[in-house]
Amino acid sequence: MSEPVRIAVVGVGDFGRQHVRVLRTLQEAELVGVCDTHAGRAATVAREYQTTVLPNLDAVAERAQAACVCVPTVDHARVGCTLLERGVDVLVEKPMAATLEQADALIAAADRNGCILQVGHVERFNPAVVAAQKVVIAPLFFEVHRLGVFTPRSLDIDVVYDLMIHDLDIVLALVNRPVEDIRAVGIPVVTDKVDIAHARLEFAGGVVANLTASRVSTEKVRKLRLFQHHEYLSVDYGRRELLRIRVAEGSHPPQFRFEKLPVSDEEPLRAQLRAFISAVQTRCQPVVDGHAGRRALALADQVMAAVQAHARRTVLASANLGSVE
Repeated sequence: MSEPVRIAVVGVGDFGRQHVRVLRTLQEAELVGVCDTHAGRAATVAREYQTTVLPNLDAVAERAQAACVCVPTVDHARVGCTLLERGVDVLVEKPMAATLEQADALIAAADRNGCILQVGHVERFNPAVVAAQKVVIAPLFFEVHRLGVFTPRSLDIDVVYDLMIHDLDIVLALVNRPVEDIRAVGIPVVTDKVDIAHARLEFAGGVVANLTASRVSTEKVRKLRLFQHHEYLSVDYGRRELLRIRVAEGSHPPQFRFEKLPVSDEEPLRAQLRAFISAVQTRCQPVVDGHAGRRALALADQVMAAVQAHARRTVLASANLGSVE
């Protein structure tokens, strides 16, 4: 049996604290400490979970084989590259970086130093998604909603990078074809960033995905609906449930069969962290590696470009209408 992986958490805000909570329960991990620029927060989390405060990245690199990087997005590349250059395996939260150039720097640092780089697209490890991947054959159409109530979290990035990127990553993994057309709209509501967005993606071969993400809704909804020939799959991320509706062969009029497919009950974050630790121990490429994280980020960038293009057209149309009046 492999020795527990010595692991630290860098950044112990909302996300980082959850990483600490789960790591503390894993036999295959030895939580060696937490690091945060806010000393009081680091001390509070360390005390709560009976671990050590690591004052800086040098201390992290000295104590840990691996680290979860849960700092603000703008710092992902700086912190991640610093640790990778010291030979520390890294799980970096999504989006993996603020820019594609920074994402490339993370990938290059991991390759150069022979390190594991995993990106924290935790919904890939949602039991309902894992179960769906086993029965998806030839998807034709997706309808995805990820709606959340407003919280003062991740307001430094647009909702496309905060929430929609989860579903962009999953759709990319399920379709595995190039995107040929993107149409999108988004608006700020309570921040100066885009708080609600809708995108329509068309892939090579005609597969279409409609995605809506909001952090200003009155209720929490996280669902993916997928249609393929004679079949409809409904993934409820929150409930971790997978429902399959099939058309009974040869039935006239059509008869529908409803089947709740079996899924595990493991918390997605726990499954993600176990997968990361396994990659560290076996030196195998993670399922959600740096290249997968970069693909999701690149598509999120394209969606945001489409949102901005739509906003410019709207402003221009309003100006033209005003001049006519």
